[in-house]
Amino acid sequence: QLVESGGGSVPPGGSLRLSCLGSGPTSIRNYEMAWFRQAPGKEREFVATFRRNGGRTYYADSVKGRFTIFRDNAKNTVDLQMNSLQPEDTAVYYCAAGVPILSAIATESAYRTWGQGTRVTVSS
Repeated sequence: QLVESGGGSVPPGGSLRLSCLGSGPTSIRNYEMAWFRQAPGKEREFVATFRRNGGRTYYADSVKGRFTIFRDNAKNTVDLQMNSLQPEDTAVYYCAAGVPILSAIATESAYRTWGQGTRVTVSS
């Protein structure tokens, strides 16, 4: 089970930090962890991932340089620090766990466990 927190409403240029906590049988050390988001009227899209082996991180082009993903296996958490937020970042953000190969890190179906989502609204 994954539980997200930290969403809210901020003005353009603001920052938020989302957190995802693994619980029950979901020990994040066993999985590739990622954040996805779904904007109103759009399909869910990949945001970022933190690979379990080697610690490599990958980001969607739209968030590179603004978002940073953190992983703490000891705390069983994966955080997403979001800076310089823009209205187009408005979405429900989801944490996901799975075992995708590198070529599938942005593929929604490659992740088998999802959180309930946390809403982020960027508006003046």
